[in-house]
Amino acid sequence: MLTSFCPVICTSRLGESRTFYSRLFGFDATHTTPWYAALSRPGRPQHELALLDHSHPALPEALGRPVRAVRITLTVDGPQEDWERLVALGAVGRPDQRHLVVTDPNGVRIDVVAPA
Repeated sequence: MLTSFCPVICTSRLGESRTFYSRLFGFDATHTTPWYAALSRPGRPQHELALLDHSHPALPEALGRPVRAVRITLTVDGPQEDWERLVALGAVGRPDQRHLVVTDPNGVRIDVVAPA
């Protein structure tokens, strides 16, 4: 049984990315170094995300570059104020249709949707 799932984004913008995921989606840093940030969102289930400096020597040479193409879909429920906050922070779309799109500092496209 799956007990954890933690995507890792290789980035050349570690600080910007950490701030982005914290401000827009409420992730908190649980462990940081100059080349790595483990992020977590409290609650059940707990959601995790990690950011890794693409130039870190522990990465195999073939993987030592920033992320190229990733799309993440987040399903959320929340009040209208949450949607308005995301729009104010750069998400585009139609909050009245409960679908927004935002791009992180690495070019990762994030679709934010709410069930109808």
